[in-house]
Amino acid sequence: MAKDIPSKCEDSVLHRVPCYLSRDELINAASALLLEDLVSQDRLSDPEEAVDFLKLTLAQHPTEHFGVLFLTNKNRVIAYEHLFQGSIDTTTIHPRVIAQRALALNAAAVILAHNHPSGCSQPSTADRTSTRRMTQALELVDVRVLDHLIVTPTEWTSLGRLGFL
Repeated sequence: MAKDIPSKCEDSVLHRVPCYLSRDELINAASALLLEDLVSQDRLSDPEEAVDFLKLTLAQHPTEHFGVLFLTNKNRVIAYEHLFQGSIDTTTIHPRVIAQRALALNAAAVILAHNHPSGCSQPSTADRTSTRRMTQALELVDVRVLDHLIVTPTEWTSLGRLGFL
């Protein structure tokens, strides 16, 4: 074993990768590990705890991608699903689909997220409008929207913190 690679790490778990991975495979593997960490937590105390996972999962795409973290009534992560994909500056979001998935997973809450390929995480008027529509639609089936996060490779914005929820 090489001298610069520890044989035992007390504070973390090492993952052995027995082959070369492409950039996409490495990102997918890292995303899976971060999601595993989120699912294993007793609860998310703040939507911010999901930012690293969402940035890694969504930010690298050259077109807009929209995903949802589904949570229990105690804010424990049930699942993440990538639901919509659009163009370089927009994606069509269907609240009905989100509501169907939330009900199928027995989710009590969601964290909505999408990327901005432009690199600017500031919400557009369309982002604010769609957040309001999704929040209203999900309220009808008793599913809370905890936040809507916009991510880029270098920054992120919470519509909840900006007062749009």
